[in-house]
Amino acid sequence: MKKSGILNRDIAAVLARLGHTDTVIIADCGLPIPDHIPCIDLSIRLGKPSFTSVLEALEEDMVIEKMILANEIKIKNSGLHTHLAKQYSKIPLDYVSHEELKECIVDAKVVIRTGEATPYANVILQAGVLF
Repeated sequence: MKKSGILNRDIAAVLARLGHTDTVIIADCGLPIPDHIPCIDLSIRLGKPSFTSVLEALEEDMVIEKMILANEIKIKNSGLHTHLAKQYSKIPLDYVSHEELKECIVDAKVVIRTGEATPYANVILQAGVLF
């Protein structure tokens, strides 16, 4: 058994296979995920686990070069947007429309679905490198 880090075997395996610029999406419980895209569904109840708790765990184990958010988060979920900008201030934030974010799903290695139930609580994490 792993002693630390992400214990979920599916997430740990995806992170181990990531290369530079590969992407992982952390999604709220409402983001539509095409059937052919790998999805690790962590949702157990509305709000559980939260988007922020899953992002925090991934950020501890993954080199994140950039985060991509929907422009709409700035207005429709300003509290989460402020939290992300402050908590992850060393990681560049890029913005696309929510429709563009949904189009990016097809290029992701995996979507990790949370129980989050607040608007636009989705992020594309672009993998960086340790060197």
